[in-house]
Amino acid sequence: MKHTEHIYLTPMPVRIWHWLNAFGIVTLCITGLQIRFPDHANIFGTYKAAISLHNTAGVVVSISYALWLLYYMLVAGTLVKLYIPTIDDITRGVFRQAFFYFFHYFLGRPNPHHATPDSKFNPMQKAAYLMIMLVLLPLVIVSGAALMYIAPMREFILIIGGIKTLVSAHFLIACSFCAFLFVHIYLATLGHTPLAYFKPMWNGWEKVEHGEEEHEGAHKTEHAH
Repeated sequence: MKHTEHIYLTPMPVRIWHWLNAFGIVTLCITGLQIRFPDHANIFGTYKAAISLHNTAGVVVSISYALWLLYYMLVAGTLVKLYIPTIDDITRGVFRQAFFYFFHYFLGRPNPHHATPDSKFNPMQKAAYLMIMLVLLPLVIVSGAALMYIAPMREFILIIGGIKTLVSAHFLIACSFCAFLFVHIYLATLGHTPLAYFKPMWNGWEKVEHGEEEHEGAHKTEHAH
């Protein structure tokens, strides 16, 4: 017997930001592909059109990121709690979660992490989002801005090794984002149904199913206290 619980996991500002950011990053990846390989990928017509759309999407993602950072730092105040792994996450949680993804999931065993508003992400997600949101995204924004405004940022570009180094770094970071998108979408299908993790990003509510053994264990714990 299973016990079902509905949790309001994703507030509306976060949902709006998520889809705006996702659309912006996908646009950046596709236009960037044409800019990098213009002879092989002619998706948006002219090369100039691809650059214009790429720059527009870059500005949107930059503003979106600033709003995300302000929201989690000043409004919600949960940036550290949600996105910074704890010692237990690093020493045990990451391996426990990886074992679930690579082995236990295919045996039908429950996910060791149960999302709550104060603990939305499992240890592997925390580590990935820490790298994506607090390291790679700021780097791709700064490098993209430098490529948009080469003349005003000439001194900065020379300090980091010149235009070739800047272009290479921007491209490699973009490749990391493309890889992350595919992994992110695949892992999002590993709920109790393939769409279980997508629904909270539409309506904010996540349906959590607890197995009988888990429910009984929690019941015993409550009585012990």
